[in-house]
Amino acid sequence: MEKLNIRLIITKNKSRQDGKCPLMCRITYLKVRKQFSVGQFVNPKNWNSKQQLVKPLEPEADYINSQLSLIKTKINKAFLLLQIKEESFTVDDVYSLYKGEKTQKQYNIVEFFERYLKKLKTLVGIDIKLVTWNKFNYIKNDVSSFVKHHFKTNDYQLKKIEIQFINDFEYYLKVEKKQKQITINKSLQRFKKVVRIAVSEGYLDKDPFIVHKTKTVRTKVVFLSPEELESLEQHSFSQPRLQFVKDLFVFSCYTGLPYRELMNLKQANIIKGFDGNLWISMNREKTSKPLSIPLLPKALKILEKYKEGGVSVFARISNQRYNSYLKEVATIVGINKNLTTHIARKTFASTVLLYNDVPMEIVSELLGHSSMKITQDSYGKVVQKKIGLEMERLKRK
Repeated sequence: MEKLNIRLIITKNKSRQDGKCPLMCRITYLKVRKQFSVGQFVNPKNWNSKQQLVKPLEPEADYINSQLSLIKTKINKAFLLLQIKEESFTVDDVYSLYKGEKTQKQYNIVEFFERYLKKLKTLVGIDIKLVTWNKFNYIKNDVSSFVKHHFKTNDYQLKKIEIQFINDFEYYLKVEKKQKQITINKSLQRFKKVVRIAVSEGYLDKDPFIVHKTKTVRTKVVFLSPEELESLEQHSFSQPRLQFVKDLFVFSCYTGLPYRELMNLKQANIIKGFDGNLWISMNREKTSKPLSIPLLPKALKILEKYKEGGVSVFARISNQRYNSYLKEVATIVGINKNLTTHIARKTFASTVLLYNDVPMEIVSELLGHSSMKITQDSYGKVVQKKIGLEMERLKRK
């Protein structure tokens, strides 16, 4: 446990006309100093620095020494009271309590993060999903491991966090945790939210993220071309497991359903829409946003095939096994792309919708994105490619 150091010093450079100098008290805690005047003046010749006492030659030496002893006692009492609370505190808190002022609780960063997570967990099932809470918990664990690695301690004072802390944390995630920049950006985005709550509640003076610049990540959107999608659709697999996985993938290519929604799709989610046609109606688990997707003929054909499956439209298969079988499917069909559940969704957005002139705002709605910006950031390049193809076609005309 860290100790409090109290030392009385005389400031000879501030002597009065009578030659007496002010006595100062310096308290040190967690390697941070706080210095203040004790309101007593003595002749430097009559100050015993080693014994921390005024020599008897000084007029009123006994009175001054008793005042100095009282000051030390009050400081130690304030320190003891703060220790009893078993909460983190600073040297400023010791001084404030000694002066009789009300002290504000000082948090450490991991401690504050855990406080935030505790409050956030009460919203699981109301405003957020458990998966969202888990993502914040993962970042808290990363922050905790970074503090141990970088500062050789279990926690770090929240009020001391500056831009250098953010930069060092980012470097740690990249070098020690081997995370990709896109993952780091998401981690920092969530960490920023917690830090800004600390600022808004007055536990941190300024937001260190104001001067932090997020490194841009340019990701290429991978999807099946019309030819590759057609080749996959026409291929018939002799193994039932591969045929089933192919049907799931193609269904996602024409509906944009992510893995979770695909597995959670019930017969009750297939409803007759305002136009008299069949639609999928359900909530996107990630964003809780309603999904309303018109069923295209090729998706309807697959639904017809599995209509006797029971309450759920499709039999459950783990995401890991699904992606593993998709690799076999790609190899057999001759598609030189790493097929995943995400590629089906991107194929729906790109090949099925954008390449057929469906407006971006409708694509965003069908994908269940929480904002239009997400769609634009992800598929802006696809639109540019489509424009390029149209211009080439125009040149040939």
